[in-house]
This record gives sequence, C-alpha cells and structure tokens, in this order.
Amino acid sequence: MEHMVLIAVDERPDGDSAVAEQLRRLRTAMDGHGVQVRWTHRSTDALAVIRSDATLTAVLAAWDAAGAEEIMTAVTKRFHRLPVFLLTTGHEPRDVPLWVHEVIQGYVFPLEDTPGFIAGRIAHAAEQYAEQMLPPFFEALRRLEDSHRYSWHTPAHAGGVAFLKSPVGRAFFDYYGERLLRTDLSISVPELGSPLEHTGPIGDAERNAARVFGAERTFFVVNGNSTANRVVGHHAIARDDLVLVDRNCHKSIQHSLTITGARPVYLVPERNGLGLAGPIPAHALSAAAVRRRLADHPFADGAAGPDPTYAVITNSTYDGLCYDAVGVAGLLGASAPRVHFDEAWFAYARFNPLYEGRYGMAVDERTLPGPDRPTVFATQSTHKLLAALSQSSMLHVRSSPRAPVDHDRLNETFLMHASTSPLYPMIASLDVAAAMMDGPAGAFLTGEAIVEAVRFQQAMARLAVRIRRDGTRPDWFFGVWQPPHVTDPGTGETVAFEDADPELLATRPGCWTLEPGAAWHGFDGLDDGHCMLDPIKVTITCPGADAAGGTTEWGVPARVVAAYLERRGIVVEKTGDYTLLVLFSLGITKGKWGTLIDALIDFKKAYDDRLPLAEVLPGFGPSGVTLRGLCARVHGSIHDSRRGVLLDQVFTDLPEPRLTPADCYQALIRSRTERVPLRDLAGRVSAATVVVTPPGIPMLTPGESTGPDDGPLMRYLHALEDFDRAFPYLATDIHGAHRDDDGRYWIECVTT
Repeated sequence: MEHMVLIAVDERPDGDSAVAEQLRRLRTAMDGHGVQVRWTHRSTDALAVIRSDATLTAVLAAWDAAGAEEIMTAVTKRFHRLPVFLLTTGHEPRDVPLWVHEVIQGYVFPLEDTPGFIAGRIAHAAEQYAEQMLPPFFEALRRLEDSHRYSWHTPAHAGGVAFLKSPVGRAFFDYYGERLLRTDLSISVPELGSPLEHTGPIGDAERNAARVFGAERTFFVVNGNSTANRVVGHHAIARDDLVLVDRNCHKSIQHSLTITGARPVYLVPERNGLGLAGPIPAHALSAAAVRRRLADHPFADGAAGPDPTYAVITNSTYDGLCYDAVGVAGLLGASAPRVHFDEAWFAYARFNPLYEGRYGMAVDERTLPGPDRPTVFATQSTHKLLAALSQSSMLHVRSSPRAPVDHDRLNETFLMHASTSPLYPMIASLDVAAAMMDGPAGAFLTGEAIVEAVRFQQAMARLAVRIRRDGTRPDWFFGVWQPPHVTDPGTGETVAFEDADPELLATRPGCWTLEPGAAWHGFDGLDDGHCMLDPIKVTITCPGADAAGGTTEWGVPARVVAAYLERRGIVVEKTGDYTLLVLFSLGITKGKWGTLIDALIDFKKAYDDRLPLAEVLPGFGPSGVTLRGLCARVHGSIHDSRRGVLLDQVFTDLPEPRLTPADCYQALIRSRTERVPLRDLAGRVSAATVVVTPPGIPMLTPGESTGPDDGPLMRYLHALEDFDRAFPYLATDIHGAHRDDDGRYWIECVTT
C-alpha cells in the first residue's frame, strides 16, 4: 500500500522560516523511506485531504495552526487509529483538550530532533498502521501471494500461467492482471483456512465481520444473497410447516419454500398510486391478526403444527422503506420463534444512527428483552450498497433461548448450498467490506452517501420550484418521492423540504418517517414510527401518477425517460410506469448526480420543444412522431387500461392457493405441467412464479389460481400483453410469463 503523510501547518512550503526549512528537510527524509508527503498550509485544504484521500497513513499537524482542532476532529470522524503527531516548536502545548491526547501518538519538535529521526519515526508508525488495518483474510491472502510459490492444485490456470499459452487467454490475462489470477486459489490451501468449516483466517474474518455487524455469528456466502436466503429457509423450515411470508419477497424466498415443502401464508404490504409497495402495517403483524389469517387459510388444515415456525420480512424494500425492526421482531415473535429479515439492500444500516433500531441485528436481549424474543436471521447482499465484489453476501445470526441455533447444524445446511470452489477474491472483498465499516469509517462513509442524496433531492425540488415560478416554459418537471415539508424537532419549525437544513435531513430519522395518513406516501393503515423512507434510495417521479390518487390524465411514462437516460450513458436501478429508482451508494459523486439532473432538464426541453423522436432517440420507437407524441401514446395506453388500479387489486387481494410450491415443483419435474396461453389461462393453477419487474413482487406463486378471466389478475396480464405488443421496444420485464413469436404470453400450469 502507498504511504501518504499529511503535513498540516501554517507554514508555506516555500516559506523562509527555520520551521519551514526543517519541514522541507523532513519531506526529503520521508522520500528516502518511500513515503509521499502532502503539505498544506490552509486548514480548508487539510480538511479536504482528510475527507477525500484514503491513502493517508499518518498526519503531522501543528496545534497552533489555524483550524487545528477541526482537523483533529475530522481525522477521528473518518479514520480508525490513524497515527497523528502534534507538531510544536516550543514547550509542550498547553490547553490541548483531553480527547486530543487520546488521538495523537506523540509530539514532534522539528527544531530539536533530526529530520532523519523524525521521518523514521513517522514512517514506522505509518507502516504499522498500514499493516494493522488489514483484516484477517485479506492480510493472509496478501502474505500468501507474496510468497511466490508454485501451486499443484486447482484451478488449472495455475495462477494465470495457462492463459499465457493462448492468444485469447493472454488477452484475458492482460485485462485482469496477474494478481487477481494468483489469488484465485483452491480450497486446499491450508494457510487460508476453510470457508466450509470456518477455520483459520477465513473463520477469523467471519468472526470479525460478526463483531462489526453486531451479529452472534456471521457466514460469508459467495453465491449471492439468493443463496443466503435459501440457506436460512432450508435450515429454519421443516416439511409442512406453516410460515409467514412477506408478499414483497425476493424469488429466492419462493425457492426456499419449494425446497422445504413449506406451507406459506402471505403477509400483504400496502400499495400506493405510484405502484410502489409499502410496508406491511403493524396491526397486520400482531398475534391476533396472524391467528385470524391462519384460521381460514387452506394450508392450515394438515400442517405440521398450528403455529408458524418462521417469518420473513423484506427490509428495506427495493424502494427504500425500512421497518422498525425491533418492533416488527416483537410483533412477529409472538407468533413465530424465528424471524428472517431479508436485508439485501440494507447492509449499511448498522453504521449510521439515522437507521437506529431498523435492521435485524439491532434485535437483541437489550432492545427486546423477555422470553418472546425470536431468533433473528439477517441476509445481506454486501455487494449491492457496500464495497464488495458481485455475489458477495453475508448471513448474520442472533440466536434466542426460545429457538436456539446450533451453528454446526446450520453449517450442515450451509454446506448444501455452498461451493467447494469459491473465488477467494470474493471472500477477501467481504473481509475488506467489513473492515471499511469498522469504527468511525462506517458512519463517515454512510453519512457521505446520505448527504449527497439529500443534496440531490433538494436540488431537484428547487429546480421544480424555479420552473414553476419562471413562467417562460411549461411548468412541469420531474419530482422526488419524499416528504414535501419537514419539521425541526429542536425548534418545532416546519419548512419546505428544499429549504430545510441539509444536516437536519441527513441526521434526523423523523424527517423521513411515514406519518399515518400523509398524502405524499399514499399508504393507508400505518402506525407512527413503524416505517421510514431511506434517503439514499431515491425515487424520481414522472408526471402521470400521484401517490395518493393514482394515474392522471396527462403523463410522461418513465420507460421513455429511462430509454433517453440510457442513451446519455445513465442507467437507473429500476423503472416503473412513472418512477425511476436511483441508488446513492458509497460510490456516489456530485458529478454523477449533477449529470443526471442535466439529462432530466434536457429531456424536458426536448419534450416541450416537440422535437422529433428520431432526433432525441435515433432508431427507437415508431417513425414520424415527436417525443411528446410517443409519450402521449404510451401514457394513453397505461391510463385507458387502468393498469394502476388493476395492479393495486392484484397485490392486495391475493390469488387463491391450491397447492404448495413443493407440490407444484414435483409436478413440473415429472412433466405433469403444460404451457397454457393467456387466452386459456383463466382458472388454472400456476406451476411457476410470475413476477413483473417492477414492482418485482410475485403476482402469482406456484400453486395459486389465476382466477376468472374478468378478475384483476387476468385483466392485468391481458393489459400487459396488449401493451407489449403495441410497444415492443418498451416491453415489460416479466419472469414466468413467456412470449411467443407474436408477443403473446403463456404460463406453465399444473395439468388438470
């Protein structure tokens, strides 16, 4: 690792004082140790370096320089145990606060000790810091790679050598580099431990991650969060168990139901006029509500027992709605001894006080005392919004006396799903992802992402206000799904969102809480504090739908906007009928979100100026129409088919269950299913999960009936098919419903 030392003083690098001369000699001596120096003589520059340069391995700061205390504070907020030396030219500085003594590693007297001695002292501290900051597995992997040994084990490319024997292999080698290939090792390397038995440096890394993430036990899962979900379900559910399942769940949860032979009873989330899935209301999670739901459920008869053995909740949702996890665990714990929070999009929650109590591992004997506390599992796609390689995920466990977890038995389930040939750089990335969030760095990195998200949202709101007030152009613009006003809890003053103090928005959970009955979110039946909107998951709204009122008479469909953005090199995370989801991850920059705003402004201008579609989106859509004309056609189709209303009905009044997912799968693999076209689908039992993205929630799960042809589900499917045939370049992303050459749907159904 490159060593970088920051010198933060009042002296200019070209100053003519004795101190400046000695500091120049010190810089030269540092060069001899291979240490680079950044010399700043303004506190603003020093702060900028501390906040942006992750290569810093030491700081030398003058206590009598302007902004010294602010510089020290900035170091403590970002770095964990970064060596800091206090520079002084006289006696020991007076009036140094106690906390500063706890931060610094010692003093430097540049006019007394030699530059060589001081440089060696700082270089040694920087080297120690660089070595100690490496987490267990990554450190062991680096040490092993540095040993330059021959390998006689798999993989067969043998550190990349095999690739060098082929022209195309050489191109691959040159593209990815030797270091990646040298660290792609067999599970047989004893120095690294076992990812299956959780020993050695790998076991140490998992234990370190458990500490960082607040878990009792953590498993590294390198097959993605889908596999982590299947591991939990496979371990927690026995055949014919009743289980409570959030209908807003990932398809991997459906897979675990199929594997285990479970009897799912679905919990129904709220929905709003934008087509977004909301939270499951707190009252629907109570023991009384669960008993009522089980009382007349078809799967209750013949179940392994009268009570659910497991419950799973998506937290946060794809659209950024996160629960009071402690409260949810308390409610569901009255019915089920095991609660699983699928936190694929929420791995960062523990590291910022904005999310206090809203993540699975916050549920412990302190926050939820008493005998009803359930065992809690949390599965996280670490790679999604933390810094890890794709497919790198974690499974966290916090056991309770009520349903204690035998980790050896849990590992038996883990082994059924784990690979015996994992990619070690993926494991290293999990180890590093945990280390990056350790100590003050976690709050710093998450706080930076939150602040950038807030700035973007406020900039969008201000633009909308400016356009309305300008009067020289049509007054529409894109919005952001967020509270229109916020109240400062300290002063009681309520202000427009765009005028609020950014620090207030970035640090106060109350600014993002979904208040019962508030029109901006459009969800009914919520309790105060039950759910909060995560500011880093930003939903841009297009004209055409309202959270409270649904589809409007005029609109700009989001899929057309997304196609335009993609031509501009901007790919959003998710596109709905009138919503675009963008994620403010740790990798966000002002240039990135500024470019997005510029593209949205350009789209509006092209729309308002009635520019030809061929000019705005060459080769896209029909010829001879304007961008405005295409938007009018697409919006008219969505509006006239009443898709928004049908969507709400489909996901609120669930289909009738006829068979369990496991029974359907047996029919599928034994060829007792058939492909049924949409025109003949009414009244059939689906053998597949049918998921429309967005919203990404199953509209049909295996074993459920499609209902009558004039029912909401069939009408919605017909509307989607008609839309896709009319606008094939904007076709729906639908899994489980396949298209023939004419664009007509068919679905795999159980043979009658």
